[in-house]
Amino acid sequence: MSGQAVWITGASSGIGAALARAYAKRGCRLILSGRNQAALAEVAAQCGGDPLILPFDAADFAAAVAAADKAWEWSGGIDVLVNNAGISQRSLAVDTDFSVYQKMIDIDLLGPICLTQALLKRMVARKTGQIVMISSLAGKVGSPLRTAYCAAKHGLIGYADALRIELAGHGISVIGVTPGSIRTDVSRNAITADGSTRGVSDEAIDTGIDPDEFAERMLAAIDAGEREVAIAEHGMEKWIAEVRRTPEEMFDKMIANFQSGYAAKMGVAEQ
Repeated sequence: MSGQAVWITGASSGIGAALARAYAKRGCRLILSGRNQAALAEVAAQCGGDPLILPFDAADFAAAVAAADKAWEWSGGIDVLVNNAGISQRSLAVDTDFSVYQKMIDIDLLGPICLTQALLKRMVARKTGQIVMISSLAGKVGSPLRTAYCAAKHGLIGYADALRIELAGHGISVIGVTPGSIRTDVSRNAITADGSTRGVSDEAIDTGIDPDEFAERMLAAIDAGEREVAIAEHGMEKWIAEVRRTPEEMFDKMIANFQSGYAAKMGVAEQ
């Protein structure tokens, strides 16, 4: 991957910062995005190699499109887009204001879709690239206190699955990633029923997988050709991740057959 341009959103902390360090070890040219410019600068210093710092709010769709143009111009093309920016939720649905759902969908679902769509035609024209969607185990199974978060993360997996089939034959891979508990500030930064920040963490998160370990395992799974990467260690989480897998041999064959027929219908050659 040496020399490849990798754009990571939500890169100022947690999983995003760990992924930046992991891609930097591979010699990638990094574009780091998030809202906190000072934190992004700290991550850039850890990575070396003079990354491009491109701050914007994931829910500001006009800013995302403008950032896509700047990133493409700076790098001469994006080889890997990692849609990682997001927030979580901790509140019962019965107590939760509708504005929380709107905010969650904007940041965790429409934000990644907007950025992907802003790059998609150019990536297709280059016939190469990789799009990584950081969803969650909550994007595969319903989880209490997270109705808005689950809705957004389930939607992200659905978008990734459909996009993967559409891009058959275009040389672009789409990978869905479903982490379990990773040791970050995700719970502390989660929003509550009225949209305020929670401010405290969960035991499962505090005893979760180290972000740098997660990043290395994610990249290793992508290297191995996995199109959906589930990484979880807590007993119940690991069990859920396995139960929610469709038997790979049968499903891969089904998808391969469908992709072949779809590619032929659309008049594109399979890669």
